[in-house]
Amino acid sequence: MKAFKSLLLLLLILVIGVSIYIAVQPNSYEVTRTRTIKAPASVIYNTVVDFKTWDSWSSWIETNPEIVVTLGDTTKGVGGSYTWNEDGDEGYMSTTGANPNTSITQEMQFARYPKSDVNWDFKANEDGTTDVTWTISGDNLPFGFKMWSAFSGGMEQQVGPEYERSLELLDSVVEADMKVYTINVEGITQHSGGYYLYNTTSTKFNDFDEKSKTMLGEVGAYAITHNISMAGKPFILYNKWDAENDAIIFSACIPTNSKILSDESEILTGQLESFKTVKTVLEGDFSNMKEAWDATLNYIATNNLEVVEGGPMIQTYLTLPENYPNPADWRTEIYLAVK
Repeated sequence: MKAFKSLLLLLLILVIGVSIYIAVQPNSYEVTRTRTIKAPASVIYNTVVDFKTWDSWSSWIETNPEIVVTLGDTTKGVGGSYTWNEDGDEGYMSTTGANPNTSITQEMQFARYPKSDVNWDFKANEDGTTDVTWTISGDNLPFGFKMWSAFSGGMEQQVGPEYERSLELLDSVVEADMKVYTINVEGITQHSGGYYLYNTTSTKFNDFDEKSKTMLGEVGAYAITHNISMAGKPFILYNKWDAENDAIIFSACIPTNSKILSDESEILTGQLESFKTVKTVLEGDFSNMKEAWDATLNYIATNNLEVVEGGPMIQTYLTLPENYPNPADWRTEIYLAVK
């Protein structure tokens, strides 16, 4: 009997000790993870702010594909929400605040556990990358939650690795999304031609993208400072394409409504007569431009057409990178004169 009482006393002391240990655990928690992703902040923000994308980069769903996700009537921006069911336990998350391309605030609750605050911060870096910081926090934790946390290793151990993996998956999803492109050879059409302002230079193939961007900016700035109305989208007119000697001679052009007399020696006026052409549309990164030109040439050969020697070779930019940060949204038209 004495031994039994001693055992009960020992158990009581143990229970009291454990209870005290749990009671003195922190009344709040915060788990944060950061990953640098090679993508503009706006592209990553637009992915995260829409719950439709979450199942493609959630580490929890990667581990347990049996999780049932139900999207709310609104999924993007403030008011967006979704619920999930994991082994009979229900979870809910909603977006309560959104500062475009900068931050997102959300509220989450899972099963019987208290609500948590979720915060996203997107810091754009000068090299074009973005620091993505994902934080979950909670306070006023009940005794039961503290007990679960104490014996499961804590929120840091439970959530930290999941956040790390999810950010890794998010990185992959964003990278893949930015690489999406399509090439559509629309066939024979008639280019209307017209007047244009231009400047001309030569460059190596590897330097073309940066050089053409600079020159289009210069001729565009001239048009703006001289109050010249643009009659369409900017374009590149290829004067000579010499792959053997790694050289391109090209003109950066801005279409105008009429003939403009330039007061600068480097800015000239040209005119394109209307011409028969094969038109191709590239939707995607400029890195796919060679493939688009190859598709155009292949169409010409397959259809027994003949390129006009010395005729216009034009690349028209319907969208500009500064306005469309995701390369998958860039749209470029190619025109190659044929007989």
